Amino acid sequence: MTEWYYAEGQQRQGPLEVTEIRQRFQRGQLNLDTLVWREGMGQWAPLRQMVEALGLQTLADASTSTTTGGFDLRNDYAAIDNGTAPLPGTGALSSSPYTAPGAGGSDYSQPVQGGEVVYAGFWKRFAAYLIDYFVLLIPSGVVGGVLGFVLGAGMGAAGSGETAVEVVTQLISGLAGLFIAAAYYGWFHASRGGATLGKMAIGIKVVRGNGDRLTLGRSIGRYFATILSGLTLCIGYLMAAFTERKQGLHDLICDTVVVDRWAYTDQPQLQRREMGTVTIVILVLGGLLMLAGFAAIIFAVGVIASMAS
Repeated sequence: MTEWYYAEGQQRQGPLEVTEIRQRFQRGQLNLDTLVWREGMGQWAPLRQMVEALGLQTLADASTSTTTGGFDLRNDYAAIDNGTAPLPGTGALSSSPYTAPGAGGSDYSQPVQGGEVVYAGFWKRFAAYLIDYFVLLIPSGVVGGVLGFVLGAGMGAAGSGETAVEVVTQLISGLAGLFIAAAYYGWFHASRGGATLGKMAIGIKVVRGNGDRLTLGRSIGRYFATILSGLTLCIGYLMAAFTERKQGLHDLICDTVVVDRWAYTDQPQLQRREMGTVTIVILVLGGLLMLAGFAAIIFAVGVIASMAS
């Protein structure tokens, strides 16, 4: 069987069989200008002159096409052969800003600076809040109700008055809901994705003013700062509609901004300025629920008034 040699710098590599030469050419280790030699040849010759002898016609065509705007797939084939090719659903085109580092996505702990940043407006943030509100409604109600019932029953058995039991029950339920909400917002906003379930659905996230990820302490502090935004007759929330970087009062206090999920990544061109279908649907459903609530209140007032008369 014919054995081949090739030149690498000033060193001669080989002997190699034809199949090995083909594989190395396919992997990009050899090119058409690489000098090769076998027994019987008078001198070394470039690989392009040995294409037919080595059966490289198809591979050589693929190599030549890269110089005229084609695609060189030899490295991809080599990656498949040696097991280093990315799994389906991973890789650069499949990356997600919510993906943890080391799992195929961008390392969110190291924001990419210099790209355009699209800030999330008031309505996107409000839609995300509505989703998170209903996500927290059930667990907060269940946990608070159970704790209030157990504590109220214990106080009742100890002979406490009904008024005291009712006050303590309401207090425990409220504190339980506050703790669950603080843990929910604190943990999700401090995660690598920087987004709660509601923000993930809308496509936004919370970061520092320079794009850095929030620490857990800052994230929890931001949640309690939102209470201050609410105590100002919600003016602190409405500030997000008018400030330059669309920051609410709590954002200004904690040096945070709410941005598109692709902001501060290596793919800023994927950011969206429009509200999007999910945002619109959530806002419509939220509006209908508010109208239904107002109608129920008006109906209840009418019933009470008629009974009083």
